[in-house]
Amino acid sequence: MILRVHGDTLAAPGLLDYATCLWPGPLPAPVRLALEQGLADHARYPDDRRARAAIADRHGRPPDEVLLLNGACEAFWLLAHALRPARAACVHPSFTEPEAALRCVGAAVTRVSLDDDGEGWSLDVARVPEAVELVVVGNPNNPTGTLAPASILARLARPGRHLVVDESFAEFVDGERESLAGRRDLPGLVVVRSLTKLHGLAGVRAGYLLAAPALVERLAGHRQPWSVNALACAALAACALDAQTPRRVAREVAAARTELLDALTRRPDIQAWPAAANFLLLRLADAGEVVAGLRARGIAVRPAGSFPGLGDDHVRIAVRPAEDNARLLAALDEVLPA
Repeated sequence: MILRVHGDTLAAPGLLDYATCLWPGPLPAPVRLALEQGLADHARYPDDRRARAAIADRHGRPPDEVLLLNGACEAFWLLAHALRPARAACVHPSFTEPEAALRCVGAAVTRVSLDDDGEGWSLDVARVPEAVELVVVGNPNNPTGTLAPASILARLARPGRHLVVDESFAEFVDGERESLAGRRDLPGLVVVRSLTKLHGLAGVRAGYLLAAPALVERLAGHRQPWSVNALACAALAACALDAQTPRRVAREVAAARTELLDALTRRPDIQAWPAAANFLLLRLADAGEVVAGLRARGIAVRPAGSFPGLGDDHVRIAVRPAEDNARLLAALDEVLPA
């Protein structure tokens, strides 16, 4: 199923991973200690209360508006199966699991396309059908890197509709501007967050969503007990209490992204769009050959043709530290036409 293509299947061991959007920095000491303590308590059932309280405090919300997740991706499948909307809309090109989940439960899904003016991607909210019961949008959006104004996204909220905003990359934005995580006044708002990207905890499967208490209770009632393991609970609590790491990493990523984007845009055979997260979307005339050539040189990137609205000439690359980016650029010089 083309909607279920993900970068981790391309990043084989031994390859420099530009296919997944994980920042490769070290784990902060408090997070590592929390994971070790969680493993030491392996004989106890997971207890999510401390993590929920820490996340709630971080976003200025009560704990009954927080639902811990077995990775942020669980949110989309849980919402689809619990709500079973007849009509939904997904903003594309974007992460495809929400649409896959909605189609799995029989929802009629409208694809709302972002506008590309050559300089960036933008959302026209008027394109979202009035009758849809659920709307999914990423902010920052993967793979375009778009950061939509919160005021624009808020216009999609209304009674009788669930507005699901995937903020898995929000911590890469300085000050988390344009986030809706603290908004409690928008009807039907669901904000999804992940620890996978900034903290590099893909294997732990740790995420959460923020929503009204009634919806959190409804979603919790559609899953088995102890759905989030003790290591994930420990990591979620520790990361919620760590305000310094996201700010530091956001600055590091912004500097590396600016340098990488500048280097790419100087190459006439590459179109690269500005982004607000730790990845860039590229358009290449011979993308297939470039992807194969990079792989032969030990570098995995993400062909983006499986994202609705993009073609086989699109490629997504992660932003990594400067020494890795230099290796990528040198390899590109080797595989691109002279």
